Amino acid sequence: MYSETLKLHEALRRLNHRLVLVESCTAGMVAAELGQIPGISDYLCGSLVVYRNDSKAKWLGIAQEWLDDPKIGPVSLQVTEALARSALDRTPEATIAAAITGHLGPGSPPDLDGVIYGGVAARINASSPQEYSVKVKKLRLGNPAPIDSRDIDRRRARQTEAMQRLIDFLIDRLHASG
Repeated sequence: MYSETLKLHEALRRLNHRLVLVESCTAGMVAAELGQIPGISDYLCGSLVVYRNDSKAKWLGIAQEWLDDPKIGPVSLQVTEALARSALDRTPEATIAAAITGHLGPGSPPDLDGVIYGGVAARINASSPQEYSVKVKKLRLGNPAPIDSRDIDRRRARQTEAMQRLIDFLIDRLHASG
């Protein structure tokens, strides 16, 4: 995993991007992984861990109607995009934001178990700081769901896979923009 994190650091450095993260299902793991790299503070502005809906709404202004709507909900394309956009709105020094939401289990709705959304928003140009290019991707995790709330190993495996998928997606988006 560290080699992928170094690739992300190199892409941020090469393209002179400053990143802000919004993490739900990964609970700050992406920021913690990046934080191991000496000098990352030149490119990592920070990370918001918004695990609960109330935090998403109050900290980042996500519409409570979306979070409560069973057709949208907190794990959705719309909410993930809004999280990334909102992080950029609230972090003027950042040029790119990545957000992740997901159902890791146990007890996830069967049709959503293992589904995550990764989103990347990037400022289009400095003269229009509110104009963003946004891409959100729905992914399905390969690791099995935790059996119950004590199944920490499967839970950790899913969180690690989600973290890796977001880092890979972010690297891909950076290469596509640069």
